[in-house]
Amino acid sequence: MTPVELSRTVLHAVRRAVDAGELNVTVPARAVVAPPGPGGCGDYATGIALQLARPAGQPSRRVAEVLRPYLVAADGITDVVLTGPGFLNISLRGTAPADLVAQILRHGPRYGHGHGRADGTGGESGRIVRLHCPHELRAVVVAEAAARILRSQGALVRTSCTAPPEPGWTASLGVRVDAAGPATAALPVNVRPAPALADPLRLGRDAGRWALLHPAAHDRPRTGDEHLVQRESNPLFRVRYAHARTRALSRNAADLGFAAEPGPVSGTARELLVALADHPRVLAAAAEHRAPDRLARHLVTVGDAALPFLPTVLPRGGEKPSAAHRARLALAEAVGAVLAGGLSLLGIDAPDHL
Repeated sequence: MTPVELSRTVLHAVRRAVDAGELNVTVPARAVVAPPGPGGCGDYATGIALQLARPAGQPSRRVAEVLRPYLVAADGITDVVLTGPGFLNISLRGTAPADLVAQILRHGPRYGHGHGRADGTGGESGRIVRLHCPHELRAVVVAEAAARILRSQGALVRTSCTAPPEPGWTASLGVRVDAAGPATAALPVNVRPAPALADPLRLGRDAGRWALLHPAAHDRPRTGDEHLVQRESNPLFRVRYAHARTRALSRNAADLGFAAEPGPVSGTARELLVALADHPRVLAAAAEHRAPDRLARHLVTVGDAALPFLPTVLPRGGEKPSAAHRARLALAEAVGAVLAGGLSLLGIDAPDHL
């Protein structure tokens, strides 16, 4: 069971308790699961009982006691332990990190893609999401990237601009829209990020798109040469370098005669596993809020968590490849899949060599 599946299981437990009359609450939209904190145990923990205590009118530990039997009865869960004021510590059948890595490798760059309601926000299935933006470069780039992310979640999307994009925008940054025409009452402008003060076209496609997509919509993007430098101060470089390193590790492992195989990994990779597990939630939130910046910043989080881990993947010196090396290689390849998939949704290349 992956963290995303476990989150759904926790919500299902809440729903069953509500249906049974044991809790009088509105079932929340999501349940956060994460590695246990100090004093915790098991594979994952959730504070859902603390979240529901006030609306339920019961102490959080009592809410946890109500939910525990429903969680213990769920497939894939072997035990649930209550700690502190009402944290539910969940032990899973098998190795949870290995399950997560296996799921990512199974889906590849499409990990986190969904097949939800067509509007991406819980609206009526079959509705087309219309993204209409002003005739401004950043707005067109944001609308196009938001459309990619919405489509990854199963939405039907149509993009339009108040006037046709300039030929240079398409030639330099690859931006396109489905239609062009003035805003109307039926189709108002609904994508309007703060425009860039300087022309980003000279940065080229990848750096130019990143410069416009990485900042939040209300922030003015910087379009200077900092996006072109090949060093750690450049977030785009760190993300693409982490991806290229994962590809190099796969090539080097093949030369050494071993391949990836999901399995237990050391505790030092816990932060990385949490970031990978959060990827589907980030994609869903980026789609719901039409916010490609959320995905861009998440890719930086994944890349930064991966960079200290990647040097541990291959055997050193005369060391023979072991199950631990195969498991670490599988995790590295999962990182590469998430980074490649995320960059693709932003319209940015993920090179194998950098």
